[in-house]
Amino acid sequence: MEPGVVILGAGHGGSQAGFSLRQEGYEGPVHLVSDEPDLPYHKPPLSKAYLKDPAQEPQILRAEKAYADSRIDLLFGRRVAAIDPVAHRLTFVDGSALSYSHLVIATGAENRRLSLPGHDLDGIHSIRNRADAEALRLAMDRASDIVVIGGGFIGLEAAATFAGLGKRVTVIEMAPAILGRAVSPVVSAHVDRQYRALGIEILTRTAIAALEGEGGRVKSVRLSDGRAIEADLVLVGIGALPNDGLARDAGLAVDNGIIVDAELRTSDPAIFAIGDVANYPHAQAGRRVRLESVQNASDQAKHVAKIIMGKEPGPYSETPWFWSDQGPMKLQMAGLSFSPDRFLTVGDPEAGAFSVYHFAEGRLIAVDSVNRPADHMLARRLLAKGMTPSDADLLAGPDRLKALLSA
Repeated sequence: MEPGVVILGAGHGGSQAGFSLRQEGYEGPVHLVSDEPDLPYHKPPLSKAYLKDPAQEPQILRAEKAYADSRIDLLFGRRVAAIDPVAHRLTFVDGSALSYSHLVIATGAENRRLSLPGHDLDGIHSIRNRADAEALRLAMDRASDIVVIGGGFIGLEAAATFAGLGKRVTVIEMAPAILGRAVSPVVSAHVDRQYRALGIEILTRTAIAALEGEGGRVKSVRLSDGRAIEADLVLVGIGALPNDGLARDAGLAVDNGIIVDAELRTSDPAIFAIGDVANYPHAQAGRRVRLESVQNASDQAKHVAKIIMGKEPGPYSETPWFWSDQGPMKLQMAGLSFSPDRFLTVGDPEAGAFSVYHFAEGRLIAVDSVNRPADHMLARRLLAKGMTPSDADLLAGPDRLKALLSA
């Protein structure tokens, strides 16, 4: 039997890769391998809607029948022990093996862990998968004082959920501002104000000395200045690390993720990497990046399927875009903002609806939008075309930008 394509990892990218192969006309075997037992599901809601409603189930990406109809073999609840690039084979921990003609690694990322004293106390959680969210949902019901360590997207989304359920919430961030590495200063300050209005205490430029407990369970978070913040539940959201261990052990090039070329091939031409685990050259940014987003994983899956089918789509060059539901705010981002030297705000932050345009050396490189979805969609089109409208054009609004894009 033909070995076929094996997809390792069944998140958004892995699931999409299987269906994209069929859509591109691939007729050989397709095996989708995951160490999780569940059908692939949407992960963004885990820090929001899933936490709020004990009756809510994960939103599956596709029904099981869809995989059967597309002849995608599901190998779920199976943990891979090793990749053998020479033999073109995966070995599972149970000793069984699976051969491949092409391998697509879509193993995603794992949460960065605390190494502080007290990191192993009960009551300390993170969110990455359904099991994490279920454990947090159960613990949350009994909690009154919740500390969120890390002012990034996931931690803040959950903080808003906790506050909406009547919990006392404190967010602790070492950096000068929440979301400071991801959005413009104007958006960061706006989110900060909105969260404080929800009753959330936000401590920036704040380091943690230890987590303290009683009877093996977390009781407080001790700050480096000596203060103690009460906490009967702690959520850790301090970033993620790529799940590239199997690739490293197999001898593939690895550096903050699996190194791939512009067509998403690894150092082994029969192996591709996509999504959160892939470190790829980004044409517009002029540097290598590793992006953690649903859009990037799905688009890279579609690209790899074309390459496997010999359709030569060229270098992967999709414009990155992201979104995050932050309490009452819909935050959407397009492009990558590396070293911006100027910002232009359009709209009214006080009214809660505005966009911030990022420029570097006179070129538009990214756009943040708060409750302005039309701006976001236009931003994606502008960035994809490499266009930099004048300030007057941007201030004139969507109709003017649509006219420029049409021209």
